[in-house]
Order: sequence, then structure tokens, then C-alpha cells
Amino acid sequence: MRRPPFEVADIIRTAGSKFRQRYWRALTWPQVKVLHAMVRCRTAALGGHRDQCDQCGYQAISFNSCRNRHCPKCQTNAREKWLRRRQQELLPVIYHHLVFSVPHALVPLMWQNKKILFSLLFDATAATLLEVAADPKRLGAEIGFFGDGGGKKLGHFGGVIGAGAVVTQ
Repeated sequence: MRRPPFEVADIIRTAGSKFRQRYWRALTWPQVKVLHAMVRCRTAALGGHRDQCDQCGYQAISFNSCRNRHCPKCQTNAREKWLRRRQQELLPVIYHHLVFSVPHALVPLMWQNKKILFSLLFDATAATLLEVAADPKRLGAEIGFFGDGGGKKLGHFGGVIGAGAVVTQ
């Protein structure tokens, strides 16, 4: 695998201090820790070790990783393995990404009551999708989908749905 010309850590090293100065009030301590970890990842700052080839004896220095779950360098292999496992579970159909959102004025309320309100949003989304799909005038079938609450800070809920269904009669 070839190394990309720029990495997220390069961007953080270049613009991170200005970013932190500008948005320091909005950044949480865990977010600051992630930025700091990503800058130090696989650099001398975290130490290193010497690798040696058993066949030819070639030696190379490898710097230690930050192992932060948000670091793209550290999580690439884990993400690729996860994706390969999930690919085996997919049906041979096209998939669509759906986003369900709340009015912008309700976002602060959602932030204050994340667990309850995002659970309600997911339940309402699921019920709507199942009801519309089951309607014989529409699809008349049972569908499957999965959701991702990644947009919680923005007041939306995303999900993936396959362009296939099981017809029940």
C-alpha cells in the first residue's frame, strides 16, 4: 500500500494550533486529546522499535502508534478487516444512504436529551420505513436496514437500506 502524499496528521500539524485557538471554546477535552494523539502518532515522540527481517537481516526503525480509536493511521487495518467481514454479509443489491433530520430549531433540545430523543427518532424512522414498505400499494414487502447515529451533533440520523426486500403474502 502506497503512502498518501498528505495525512490527517500533516494537516493538524500545519493548521492545528490556529484551529484550536479559533475553536477552543467548542472543543471538548477528548477532542483535544485526539488531535494531540494524531500529531504524535508514529513519530519519535511516542518512541519506537527496531524491526529486522528474519531472511536477510535488513533492519528498520518503526515508530509506535497512538492506538487512538479516532486515528486514521491506527484504525486503517481494523476498519479494512471490519469492512471485509461486513461485505460478506451484504445481499447482492444496491444500497442507499438515507438521512432523517429534525428541524434546526430542535437541535439544542436533541443535544440536551440525546439518549431519549435519538432513540425516539430511530424508532419513528424504523416504524415509518417498515410501514411504508409493507403497504401493498407501495412495496408490499418486508425490508431490512441499519442505522448510524453519527450525526447526533447535527440533529440527524442516517441509515443504509438495501434496494431489495422479502415479499410476504
